[in-house]
Order: sequence, then C-alpha cells, then structure tokens
Amino acid sequence: RWRPRSKSARASAERVRMMRVLFALLLAACLGLAQAQEISPAELPAEARETLRLIASGGPFPYRRDGITFNNYEKRLPLQPRGYYREYTVATPGVSHRGARRIVCGGARRRPAARYYTADHYRSFRKIRP
Repeated sequence: RWRPRSKSARASAERVRMMRVLFALLLAACLGLAQAQEISPAELPAEARETLRLIASGGPFPYRRDGITFNNYEKRLPLQPRGYYREYTVATPGVSHRGARRIVCGGARRRPAARYYTADHYRSFRKIRP
C-alpha cells in the first residue's frame, strides 16, 4: 500500500534537487556557458559610445589607466590567456573620479574580437553586439 512521504523526507528530496540545480549553474559558469546578456552599441550611454570610438581609433584616452590589462580574476568573462582583455573607462557625468563604468575588450586593440560593458565595476557584464 502507498504511503505519503514524511515531511522530513520531502524536505530532504527538495534540498537534493536544489543542490543539483546549483551545481549545474556553477558548472555552467565555470565552463563559460553562462553567457553575458547582450546590448547593442545604440543602447549604450553616449559616453560608452565615445569610448568605443576612441578604442577603434587607438586613442588618445582621457584616463591614464585606459588600455591596461583586465585580468578577469572573478572569471565573469569567457576564459582567455592573460593579457587578452583590456579595460577602458566610460566617463560618468557628475563624478570627479573614474567611476564604475567600463568597457572591457578582448583581442586586437583597435578591432577587438569581444567587447563587454559593465556599469557596476565588473560585478556584471553585457556583451556589446558588433
């Protein structure tokens, strides 16, 4: 005869399901399968479009640290060899320092193979469409 599972057995089964989901998400992130949301250049702030223009022309850049290597320590972007990614500041109106906004490019300096925008100082990225 069938008997319903106890409350503790149901809770245990639910924990196992949640652990499987979390493991799958972690695995996807580690393998670079968790893709950044995309954004078109037209959707970017005007200051980000100006930064893209400067990148394409090779500068000059307004901030001394523009063009330095972005190391991707948190692995939020697809894994690449050290030195592949470079970061550029996107000016933030009303802020007297560099602010949080950046564009990170991968590949050739003037014609990068990948471009990403972050408005929250590398906590999240949106891939910039070509």
